[in-house]
Amino acid sequence: MMKHLLGSAAAMAVLAFGTTAALADYTLTILHTNDFHSRVEAINKYDSTCEGDDVAENKCFGGSARLFTAIMAAKQAAQNPILVDGGDQFQGTLFYTQYKGKAAAEMMNALGYEAMTVGNHEFDDGPKVLRDFIKAVDFPVLLANADVSKEPELADAVKPSTIVEKNGEKIGLLGIAPADTGELASPGKNITFSDPVEALKREVKTLTDQGVDKIVLLSHSGYREDQRIAAEVPGIDVIVGGHSHSLLSNTDDKAEGPYPTMVKGPDGHDVPIVQAYAYGKYLGELTLTFDDQGVVTAATGQPLILDGEIAEDSRLKERVAELAKPLEEIRKKVVAETAAPIDGSRDNCRARECEMGDLLADAMLARVKDQGAQIAIINGGGLRASIDQGDVTMGEILTVLPFQNTLSTFKLKGSAIREALENGVSQVEDGAGRFPQVAGLTYSWSKSAAPGSRIKEVMVEQGDQYVPLDPEKTYVVVSNNYMRAGGDGYAAFAEQASDAYDYGPALEQVLADYLAKDNIPYEPYTDGRITEVD
Repeated sequence: MMKHLLGSAAAMAVLAFGTTAALADYTLTILHTNDFHSRVEAINKYDSTCEGDDVAENKCFGGSARLFTAIMAAKQAAQNPILVDGGDQFQGTLFYTQYKGKAAAEMMNALGYEAMTVGNHEFDDGPKVLRDFIKAVDFPVLLANADVSKEPELADAVKPSTIVEKNGEKIGLLGIAPADTGELASPGKNITFSDPVEALKREVKTLTDQGVDKIVLLSHSGYREDQRIAAEVPGIDVIVGGHSHSLLSNTDDKAEGPYPTMVKGPDGHDVPIVQAYAYGKYLGELTLTFDDQGVVTAATGQPLILDGEIAEDSRLKERVAELAKPLEEIRKKVVAETAAPIDGSRDNCRARECEMGDLLADAMLARVKDQGAQIAIINGGGLRASIDQGDVTMGEILTVLPFQNTLSTFKLKGSAIREALENGVSQVEDGAGRFPQVAGLTYSWSKSAAPGSRIKEVMVEQGDQYVPLDPEKTYVVVSNNYMRAGGDGYAAFAEQASDAYDYGPALEQVLADYLAKDNIPYEPYTDGRITEVD
């Protein structure tokens, strides 16, 4: 097991500036996770709860008990290890629905985390839930690019940076959240977020003024944004990322980039960037060598896959099972059946028409069609998992739709609908969750066009045919309450809608009822309602 965990770190070296170590060289091993999304239990290949045959056949990944084993083994073998998290511990399974941040805090304390940054999902239930989490954990929670001074719940709780000591050396840690967290979550009106570059420049200076020459940024900003930060902010030695769920690897052909990804900083030093996918499927392990000036001279490592070869810690497994007991009745209730797996993968639903997007949009539109609804628009980022073939349980549906959103109906002019679709395709390159899955209309778009002019054609269903969207006509639209309030950049829904009703049935119940209709297995499909053109 130890061999499987640690591999040959030297063989994975992606940057080496010399072969002779100076006496003053210092080694730091960063163990890291990101975007755990409440996957306290082990997951299957669809990133949903691992159960049934997958458990029997040892095909599970991750989970807090397995992650504990991996962390303990990695720490034992490492020089000066530090365990950190890149944000988004909250939201994603019934463990969050039931316990909010309490289960996450308990697990992170048990695993020995030393710092984390705030992700956008840490604000899903407002500042109070985040404050309770911060009070419960044994480590600092960091956020440098937000002004929380006017928010009583967080003003004295969140720190922009912290310093930890490892073997006599000071390590500075910074944390940032997405600059558009106000659109992505529910932080409230008392908190303002800013572009991270200027905030980080200030905080790096604060740390260096205290004699810190080794600085680690915990960034919940996404892989592309991290590369920009590395190129623009001097003094950062390494970036531990999150938010984009990027698998960085030197051996996996599905990787988004190398581990670490090296970017030349403004002071001429290469900055390593790492990220370890999501959902606890991997443990990132990066070993850095610093010279006596605090400059990184070598960066080696790899993401360690947490598969069935790694045993689950028995004590923590028992505790997870105890926490899961109140969830069993909800989770195991079979509500429908599907004839084939329903694809709700992040890569597809945030970039193109996907099976889960068609299913949910169809379900939402069907629910309110008798109220005159003509069009459904939902954000691909609201779909958090796939569903495998066979019985569909309420637990699986809640894993796909963990946000407790409600159906929203409203009236909107065609021009505003087009504006909303433009917003939806404006950040595809970043894997943004705003990508629009639809029903009752079709649209074509071009990635090569500039954001704001990417939508090429929109057709609306009318009887048994599709006709062009009329910019002056008013349509009845169904979406979710998060988007209706302007979430994911859908300002058109918040500012231009009329006759809005945001308190419809829960989205998960809408989906469960739709799948169960006629009591026949659901046949997943896509039908070309979204097309990408040159």
